[in-house]
Amino acid sequence: MALTQQLARVTPQYLAQCRAAAAVSPDGNPDWDPPADDTVDLDWAIWGLIGFCQRMRIEDPCIQVLTRSISGDSGGVEFLDHPGVYDGFDAPPAVLAPATVAEVARELAALHVGEILSCLPADPLAAAEACGFRGFNGHPREYLVEHFELLQTFYLIAGRRGLAVLTWAD
Repeated sequence: MALTQQLARVTPQYLAQCRAAAAVSPDGNPDWDPPADDTVDLDWAIWGLIGFCQRMRIEDPCIQVLTRSISGDSGGVEFLDHPGVYDGFDAPPAVLAPATVAEVARELAALHVGEILSCLPADPLAAAEACGFRGFNGHPREYLVEHFELLQTFYLIAGRRGLAVLTWAD
């Protein structure tokens, strides 16, 4: 099974409810089941975009906001370290608090993916290699743009609704 980047938008109250459920469950099950409309699978696109930015030495603030948007902040969700939430391959889910989500949403909105990808090679193989994608079928530009815009929109909605964002690889 492929490893992909997952995000979920939740209220702080929902996190408290999951923490309480894990505390009383014999196996620590947090009853994690956020609404499908508030979850997104970013595949591995943002990892490739970050890798491309690093290889091209694109401004560090761009790399920082992309990384934070999919890595979250440390601490606070140890109760989600459960097989019912993620597969245990990588670190347990991390969280961004609502105020941080609003900040990340503003920073993502200020990024222009077209400018970021302006030096992406025209050759599909070279472009895929620049993103660290081996065996990618076709040119990765559309894939990167689509998933970056999905990330921007996801955070914009979370910021407007005052929600926290959970991040994990699964």
